[in-house]
Amino acid sequence: MIVARLANPTPLFQLPSRLARALDYLRATDMRSVPIGRHDLDGDRLFALVQEYTTRAADQCVWEAHRRYIDVQFVAVGAERMGYASLAQMRERDAYDAARDVAFFEPGEEFVTIRAGMFAIFGPEDVHSPGHVAGQPGLVRKVVIKAMLNAEC
Repeated sequence: MIVARLANPTPLFQLPSRLARALDYLRATDMRSVPIGRHDLDGDRLFALVQEYTTRAADQCVWEAHRRYIDVQFVAVGAERMGYASLAQMRERDAYDAARDVAFFEPGEEFVTIRAGMFAIFGPEDVHSPGHVAGQPGLVRKVVIKAMLNAEC
């Protein structure tokens, strides 16, 4: 997992090309005005899902991990807590569904607060749980960029 502010320079290490393109897209686009829904950046290899929702209590949030995609989760408006854990430390609740690229897990215990202008990157080894209340329930506008994992990514 990587957590950073979008306004900060790219991390000291070299990001894979699709992740660099995802951050470039976020930096170049006013995500507060992009319509809700899917926006293809490179077909199924790289796409953005623009969402708006109200943050929820922990018992209403799921813990998940993906195998084919890396998630770049950027909060454009509001704030939310995101749960995170190492895949190796988690107990699977629902087996991996290849068609949906997701497995679900029992809840974890670690959280980070992501505020407007921040992002988190979750790879296949990261179980994550977005959408948690950060203080009081509030509206969040978030962009989840899905970057297909392969030799190039």
